[in-house]
Amino acid sequence: MLFNSLHFLVFFPVVVGLYYGLPPRWRGPMLLLASYYFYMSWRAAYALLLLATTLVDYYSGYRMSQLPTKPERRPYLYLSLVSNLGTLFIFKYFNFFRDATLQLAGALHLPHASWPALELLLPVGVSFYTFQSVGYIIDVYQGRLEGEQNFGRFALFVAFFPQLVAGPIERGGHMLPQYRRIHRFDYQRVVSGLRLMAWGLFKKVVVADRLAPFVNPVFNNPQQHPEGPLLVLATLAFTFQIYGDFSGYTDMARGQPACWGLTST
Repeated sequence: MLFNSLHFLVFFPVVVGLYYGLPPRWRGPMLLLASYYFYMSWRAAYALLLLATTLVDYYSGYRMSQLPTKPERRPYLYLSLVSNLGTLFIFKYFNFFRDATLQLAGALHLPHASWPALELLLPVGVSFYTFQSVGYIIDVYQGRLEGEQNFGRFALFVAFFPQLVAGPIERGGHMLPQYRRIHRFDYQRVVSGLRLMAWGLFKKVVVADRLAPFVNPVFNNPQQHPEGPLLVLATLAFTFQIYGDFSGYTDMARGQPACWGLTST
């Protein structure tokens, strides 16, 4: 589900309405269910990967918070790092290192056995939620943050849908305390959040998406566009396209939590 899709246009107002319509104690569980629904709209099976990351890091943080010294905490730090970075390596970097290793061995005329590439679809947002969860674990290990005792609250921190697929990467010390507070409806705050979302949508749809039909053909087939001025113009347009994509999506991600009284970095 993309922020600029019709699916999200229906999904988001429903979530906002439920948030303020439900008793405070049900708001967190509702946001968690909404976040998993949002993620499963991409590929339902990969929600299990998100859940596995959450389980490992919740357990690691919980256990570390019960141990007073870093040497005692270190095995749980390693458990989290191996789990998170190993998952990221397999899904995102394994094929890159495989190809580089085979090419290097071939260039040096070294004997080597070829092994097949992994045909895995990259999970959406895996880098964002992995590094956010790792940041939490490191904060707990260093003693800057107490391990979260409430599993549902921690699961929401990892899976919170506005920042799940495109960031920004949040710190546990910034977001977790906000999930514990009761946020009441504030008209001005909601309008401010919607305004930021609208500005982000403008940058994404009007700026980035409108430049793509000009930029993409030039960069996909540069040999067919040898003219220097055209390449320079395409390069400048690509700068604004990338800015519109990332900045627009980030603004939409930051504007959504504001509608519930949550502040995002």
